[in-house]
Amino acid sequence: MDRRGGVAYYNPTAGGGSMLIDAGDGYAEPMNVIISGLSSSDVLTLHGAINFARAIGFSEECFGIQLGGYMSADLGDGNGWVNQTIELRQDYGNTGGGTCLESLIGGNHFRIFVQKGTAAESGALFLAVSQEEPISEHHDIMPDGYDIGRNQLVSAAVGETWFHRVKYNTTAQNITGLLAAGADGINHGIAQDGIVTLLTVTIASG
Repeated sequence: MDRRGGVAYYNPTAGGGSMLIDAGDGYAEPMNVIISGLSSSDVLTLHGAINFARAIGFSEECFGIQLGGYMSADLGDGNGWVNQTIELRQDYGNTGGGTCLESLIGGNHFRIFVQKGTAAESGALFLAVSQEEPISEHHDIMPDGYDIGRNQLVSAAVGETWFHRVKYNTTAQNITGLLAAGADGINHGIAQDGIVTLLTVTIASG
């Protein structure tokens, strides 16, 4: 089975980066899920990541319109601060238009950042996941929304899932020490528990 990287991930802080993305106005949001560089290589491409996201209940923005602001991250890979690759939203079981519903009533969403610079080329996908309020509340993160969003995504991913004739087997491992727990500098002043979940996603044969 082809694997893109030789390691699961590199700690961004070791290369001068951060596990916090720039949310603007001096605030940050945590990258609280990592899709391992030891996952099947097809999962670590943009097309493959979107297909896996659909298998676990997420799709692209409503009508392809970027509703949230772009945010950037420095993954310590030598590329400096780079904008998110894509933002995906909970689709409520409808990959065609379900994210329009999420935009109205709120739900889970995440931004993907790829660790691919020559200084730390793991190929891992770093995800900033959070549960957000409905549009009437300006899509603010709900209380405890970083931990809730991570936990819901992980629960949907672990085990066997499939989409568009591709079957995935996913395992999870919780990691401490990458993120500092608490609300210091975190957007909306919402504390998070400091746990990062590492997902290893393997495309099943047959």
